[in-house]
Amino acid sequence: MLTAPGAMAADKLTVFAAASLKNALDAVSAACEADVGEKATISYAASSALARQIEQGAPADVFMSADLDWMKYLSERGLIRKDTETHLLGNSIVLIAPADSTASAEIAPNFDLAGLVGNGRLAMANVDAVPAGKYGKAALEKLGVWGSVEGKVAQAENVRAALALVSTGEAPLGIVYKTDAAADPKVKVVGTFPAGSHPAIIYPVAQTAESSDGDTPEFLKCLASDKARELFEKHGFTVLVVNGE
Repeated sequence: MLTAPGAMAADKLTVFAAASLKNALDAVSAACEADVGEKATISYAASSALARQIEQGAPADVFMSADLDWMKYLSERGLIRKDTETHLLGNSIVLIAPADSTASAEIAPNFDLAGLVGNGRLAMANVDAVPAGKYGKAALEKLGVWGSVEGKVAQAENVRAALALVSTGEAPLGIVYKTDAAADPKVKVVGTFPAGSHPAIIYPVAQTAESSDGDTPEFLKCLASDKARELFEKHGFTVLVVNGE
């Protein structure tokens, strides 16, 4: 289950993180607890929703976004400590289907995605605001197929909700991160979108300007540690920092 952001005690280490980080960050946070000195309270949702929550005054010490745009959004408003920002992780986006599906595709310019979807729906995170949806739409536009499937898209509030639509069989196909597909045995990867078909997928992390928890720097340090790297990579992420550098 994803935890919706809400009012939390200011003296607790509170992390707002993109929904796609759930499995990996839960593991990393548990591994870092002894080093940090307390257990982090983590709220998972779409990066767009979390950024707006922070803008509206929700108490958070750390923001982990699934794209650079929403980190920039907060930075421009003076809501994060720019000197703490790190480009932590990378990912890729994939086309998925239910595990028992016979669907197959070679993702290339003008491939017949509309034919694959048929009379069903293509599950995606919101294509205007949520990073996974924005990356997916950009890829489909670059490949020349967005126009043929735009009317078939079922937009979800975050990428894990899009994943669930495919996992439960409500949608025959969906576009999610590689790491989401790996986290759900009820789906399979049909194809991977070429890296050049969409902006680079980068997960930045930073301390918020209003952070009040003294353990926040240690938490950020642990995110870039070797043990965190091992866990992030185990869950399919590419780690972009080396020992915090």
